[in-house]
Amino acid sequence: MENYKKTKIVEKPCPLPFTDLPADITEMKVKDGSKIRNLMGYAMSKMEQDSVRQILFTGSGKAVSKTITCVEIMKRRLKELHQITKVLFRQIEEIWEPIVPEAGLDALTVKRNIPAICVLLSKDALDPQEPGYQAPGSFDAFWTETLKAESQGQMKRKQGGGRGAASTGKHPRSTGGVMGGP
Repeated sequence: MENYKKTKIVEKPCPLPFTDLPADITEMKVKDGSKIRNLMGYAMSKMEQDSVRQILFTGSGKAVSKTITCVEIMKRRLKELHQITKVLFRQIEEIWEPIVPEAGLDALTVKRNIPAICVLLSKDALDPQEPGYQAPGSFDAFWTETLKAESQGQMKRKQGGGRGAASTGKHPRSTGGVMGGP
């Protein structure tokens, strides 16, 4: 590949995995270089309107994590949002041209499947039987349980359940002296 340079990337159109979306739905196409502040400012202004009931976040490749971040921020700010998440692959074609055309090398086309995510957030109830559905508040319930379990674990450690100075564990604590000391 040292004799080639990438000249073009073509993203194949990928149909949305949701079938019955309204024609005027707001679709937030998150890109790798998108600023979360800009995305969230626009998305929040749309969702605060009474006429807007749903919003769709999409992202692929390196933008998947940024897409998830935007969705989680939206769910924190606007409570009672129903969510359906779909994970899929989007195909891209990379066109590689020879650096030295006189070398007799042909152009290459590389097809790659990159991960993509589509997240539908809705003020109205969605089908709970749909794969990828998350009910409003299910996030909070999960973290309440997790934090409760962690705090119980910390209480046990405070009561002396862990390794202390009196216990001999796998790695005894050093006494602060020099190795091989007295």
